[in-house]
Amino acid sequence: MPGSLALAGAVLGALVTLAAPTFTPTHRAGYCAFYGECGTNPELNNTLLATKVPCLSNTPARVASSGLLTLLSHVCPELVSGDNGTTLVCCSLSQLVALQLSVALSGTVLSRCPSCARNFANLYCNNICSPDQSLFTNVTRIVNRTTALGVRQLAVVEYQIFYQQEFADASFTSCHGVRLPATGGYALDTMCGSYGAQLCTTQRWLDFQGDKNNGLAPLQIDFKLIPNGTELGDGIVPLAERAWRCDEAPSADQEPCSCQDCAESCPTVTPPTAAPTGFRMGKADGALVVSGLLFGVLILLFGTALVRQHRSSKKAVVPAPARAANRAEHAGDASHRVLAWFFRWWGTLVAGHPLLVLVVAAVLTVGLSAGLVTLRLTTDPVELWSAPGSRARQEKAFYDQHFGPFLRTNQVIVTAPGRAGSAYDSVVLGAKNFSGVLSEEVLWVLLELQEQLAAATAWAPTSGKEVKLSDVCYAPLNPTEPMLGDCCVNSVTQYFQNNRTHLAMTAPQTQGSQTGTADWRDHLMYCVNSPLSFKDITALELSCMAEYGGPVFPYIAFGGYSGSEYTEAEALIITYSLNNFPRDDPRHEWVLSWESRFLEVVRDFQRTHSPNLSVAFMAERSLEDEINRTTGEDLPIFAVSYLVVFLYIMLALGEYTACRRVLVDSKVTLALGGIAVVLGAVLASMGFLALLGLPSSLIILEVVPFLVLAVGADNIFIFVQEYQQSQREPDETREQHIGRVLAQVAPSMLLCSLSEVICFLLGALSSMPAVRTFALTAALAIAFDFLLQMSAFVALLVLDTRRQEAARFDCCCFCGLEKKGPKREGARLLPPFLRRCYTPLLLHRLTRPVVVLLFFFLACGGLYLTLHVSVGLDQELSMPEDSYMLEYFAALNQYLAVGVPTYFVTTGGYNFSSVAGMNGICSSAGCDNDSLATTIQYATRFPNVSYLAIPATSWVDDFLDWLNPWGRCCRIDKSTGQFCPSTSNNLSCFGNQCMNSTRRPTSEEFERFLPWFLYDRPTLQCAKGGLGAYDTAVSMDANGTILASRFMAYQRPLRTSQEYTAALSAARALAEELTTTLRRVPGTDPDFQVFPYTVTYVYYEQYLTVVLEGVVTLLLCLVPTFLVSFLLLGMDLRSSLATLLTIAMILLDTVGAMTLWDIPYNAVALINLVAAVGISVEFVSHLTCAFARSTKPTRVERAAEATVNMGSKVVAGVAMTNLPGIVVLAFAKAQLIQIFFFRLNLIITLAGLAHGLVFLPVLLSYIGPSPRGTAGKDAWKDTATNAGQGVGLDLDNPCFEPEVKVTTKTKTKDKTKTKDKAKATVPRQG
Repeated sequence: MPGSLALAGAVLGALVTLAAPTFTPTHRAGYCAFYGECGTNPELNNTLLATKVPCLSNTPARVASSGLLTLLSHVCPELVSGDNGTTLVCCSLSQLVALQLSVALSGTVLSRCPSCARNFANLYCNNICSPDQSLFTNVTRIVNRTTALGVRQLAVVEYQIFYQQEFADASFTSCHGVRLPATGGYALDTMCGSYGAQLCTTQRWLDFQGDKNNGLAPLQIDFKLIPNGTELGDGIVPLAERAWRCDEAPSADQEPCSCQDCAESCPTVTPPTAAPTGFRMGKADGALVVSGLLFGVLILLFGTALVRQHRSSKKAVVPAPARAANRAEHAGDASHRVLAWFFRWWGTLVAGHPLLVLVVAAVLTVGLSAGLVTLRLTTDPVELWSAPGSRARQEKAFYDQHFGPFLRTNQVIVTAPGRAGSAYDSVVLGAKNFSGVLSEEVLWVLLELQEQLAAATAWAPTSGKEVKLSDVCYAPLNPTEPMLGDCCVNSVTQYFQNNRTHLAMTAPQTQGSQTGTADWRDHLMYCVNSPLSFKDITALELSCMAEYGGPVFPYIAFGGYSGSEYTEAEALIITYSLNNFPRDDPRHEWVLSWESRFLEVVRDFQRTHSPNLSVAFMAERSLEDEINRTTGEDLPIFAVSYLVVFLYIMLALGEYTACRRVLVDSKVTLALGGIAVVLGAVLASMGFLALLGLPSSLIILEVVPFLVLAVGADNIFIFVQEYQQSQREPDETREQHIGRVLAQVAPSMLLCSLSEVICFLLGALSSMPAVRTFALTAALAIAFDFLLQMSAFVALLVLDTRRQEAARFDCCCFCGLEKKGPKREGARLLPPFLRRCYTPLLLHRLTRPVVVLLFFFLACGGLYLTLHVSVGLDQELSMPEDSYMLEYFAALNQYLAVGVPTYFVTTGGYNFSSVAGMNGICSSAGCDNDSLATTIQYATRFPNVSYLAIPATSWVDDFLDWLNPWGRCCRIDKSTGQFCPSTSNNLSCFGNQCMNSTRRPTSEEFERFLPWFLYDRPTLQCAKGGLGAYDTAVSMDANGTILASRFMAYQRPLRTSQEYTAALSAARALAEELTTTLRRVPGTDPDFQVFPYTVTYVYYEQYLTVVLEGVVTLLLCLVPTFLVSFLLLGMDLRSSLATLLTIAMILLDTVGAMTLWDIPYNAVALINLVAAVGISVEFVSHLTCAFARSTKPTRVERAAEATVNMGSKVVAGVAMTNLPGIVVLAFAKAQLIQIFFFRLNLIITLAGLAHGLVFLPVLLSYIGPSPRGTAGKDAWKDTATNAGQGVGLDLDNPCFEPEVKVTTKTKTKDKTKTKDKAKATVPRQG
């Protein structure tokens, strides 16, 4: 086997040496293959650097002169003979100077890793200056040249170089991981041609260095990598010098490469564990286990209670004696008597002076409503959902103060559905597949679009200015006086500098024996893998840099590709970056005006090319525009919704006795008055808050009227229907009658209103401005509504009663009918149904347990679903269904290859100028292993946890590289002491570098040179200039003190609000780690901080706390509901607990239904849930109050009476008031309205109706308070006397089963009493 390998190596060596002619006959140690300079290469016309080719000279090596030796010790120290021996070289001083320039150029990107920089320099040092050059060099092509003095020379234009494979691989490996901090990419992206860092190999790396078409190589070099042990013959010996590993220091005064540039230098990093996806108990779903256990406990408790009740009922053969009231109940009865007396007195007083009351109420309402002239509507989402004192708002303010507002993005995404792709075989770069959208026709169309946008102007009326793109665009390399060509526009056509001539260019291409034509596809194939190149390697010789001077990274210009197959991209992306300005800056109007013109141009483009191309687009202003548009378009929907509710109230409020009396019995005027009372309360509350300077929002205008209408309409129906059902007592005046009815219903209305007001006031403790403003507005509106109903509406009822008793027509009181005695009782549908069918079935002894178990199951199921509710709000949901933004969001989610930039911002108090301070930030050799840049780079290894995809750019790293004394970046003009640009060839700049050795700068040097770096324009001679990349990344005061700095990384593509929220949480955790680490650096202020910032954080921060805040807010809302019920129901603990439990179950079922109906939980949903508490109080508290004041002997009978009497009013006043208006909202265009106002309010209403009319009566029939003794009954007498008049109960229905066995005698006695009572009833006078 070894013999066969040796034979194979010998054959390979023979083939290699015979493959090309040779002009190097002597291959011997101490001999050169070429020496000196023979002018420029006549075969190259378009080189980036005017370097010269060597002269053929297969002669012995020369002794280095003292000047050459001095320079050689700096550039190629390995070639200097030790022990004061004679140093032989094969290069002249001029060659060595050119080599120094070449090494300096490579050192700009490689010097951060000393081992790599040294290995790369050694390759060329040996190629050019090694005294044994002829051993591994074979000149294959020369040209004749005659100097200006007539001397004939042989210029070398191509040669072979032989490297041992192991040596070449080691050199390449040491450089493979070196980073480019300015881009977050790799140095090999600029050094491997069309392959880029990802596909680069040792051979491809060296081939690119030796390619004469790369713009830097002065001649063609053919690198031959020879396997170890291979004999080449003819005296050729492959070069096999030492190559330092990247984790080795090349010298005692240097450091190994850092972890960011060298994987071997990295410590073992334990992959972070991903955050748990949900609540787990072992392997089981924790939410399911908890819900199941809770349901089991509830079943057990309920079953035990049933068994105990059944046993106690068997022992009792006669009714249990009514219990005596305790002290708490006596106190409650006393408070109720006071309330009843007060409301009776107040009602009688108002009824006696209706016009005066109406005038006073109107004046106060109009006066408070006048504050609406000062109303400010907040439409900025930041102001709505993010508290001014929140962390995100503070960080945004800090960022904007030091770096200016985040750039505005205008973007176009173009695809070509159904368009067939094509294959292309490049002579130079090989075969590639091109997608349908990546065709010449499409590129011409995109170039035309960009030309139209470049020429587009827009009129800014307030400023009186015709705005051009150059007035508002972000121009990183010419920020002071930008021209159109300076604007930062990223697109695929920028690889051709948006130049028609460049795009159409073709050139004959020869590669070895292959010939063909190079066109735009060759250039594109090269540039997508080497976007930082100033010249491609094709015959086109075009730059890859964009027109504005910066690179176009393919992950920004392409979308929908796999791996690095950019030519197979399904989408082409055009991105315009515009400057952002504060809203009070006149230039803010400029940029808005130009964006409007941008949208017009792109819409025309979309219409023109819709048959062939799919065009999705957006401007920065698009989100706000679309929200405002849909708000205006949906106003008619809200108007129709309110109109439907108004019509229902007007029709349902009347009590009709005969067809001829319809106009008399109708309550249109009263209903309109009631609606006016509700709207007056809303307007007065908003006006009052506006006077206090509190802004409002559209969501308040949409939600608060619905909420107050539900509460107000319920009270209206309860009051009016109670009056209609109540009979006037003998010798009782109309005013006294109204006072008595008000005394019956007002405590219940007070209970609900007071609970809701306190609930919303506690909800105003929320940190979210929109929730706080909504809660305050709702609390005031409900309070004003109650006060106006107790005054103005009572007065309106008095006037309407006078009209009806006078048989005058509604809405036209001048006309009427002849009075014909007492009015008959009006026909009703719902109370008879509830009395005869519904309550007997609901309260049947077999139905009640089923109802309880069913609702317990629903509550536990709701709990399970609540724990799985989606938290957040995707951008798509904020758009109307017909918005062009939906197509853009879909394209963005499908094709975007990289996420938004994320900045890690440092505050003041960190000493960047100290050595420890620099090492704590940078990521190159000598930097701390836990430095800022290194830690962020670690995080990008685990993008599923950190959500970061591209490491942070680091101005500190590039600044240190910029200071490299062997480069041309930082030089000082000897005559002026000022900065010398790298492009300057002034002799006063030559050799006068800012630093004389490779080291960290002193504090004085740091502060002096940093401004030079930040405003140095990147060039080929110095690619590390900071202008464009870093000039806005450092904020300094007039003394040069760094007040803030930022380091930009990129997130991975984020699709949902949950991912955005998780990315924020992960970035903050990483920033906390960085803060802790950097505070340990000597001289760091204890208050120093690192925080992450991106434009989306201020929107998504709320989702980090919205769950906890929602739970606390809702709990705070439930507390006053319980306390007020407890106090106003005579300290009735059981009824208050029943109220609390029912409302809590409504909330659980509502949130659970949100999960099933794809309604995410967020601040908008929280507002609706807070409103749901108020609406639930209406569904529950009135019925509980009716149960408490009932004087029936058993819980079942009391529950039945409360259901019939109050249930019908609740259905008519709450459910039927809400439902028609809610259903209309289903036709709104805005998805937010459909989801959070139609779906969620429908759930709230149906859940409240089901619990209030089904579960609560059954619950009260089990746990309601027992009937009290005579004293207790007397306390309720005034309000209970007529509670059931006109709505008699079929309590003899066999479906009812008393709680104790009642003898036949007792039954008969109760029947007799009921009949006697009915006979004693005095009919109400008409």
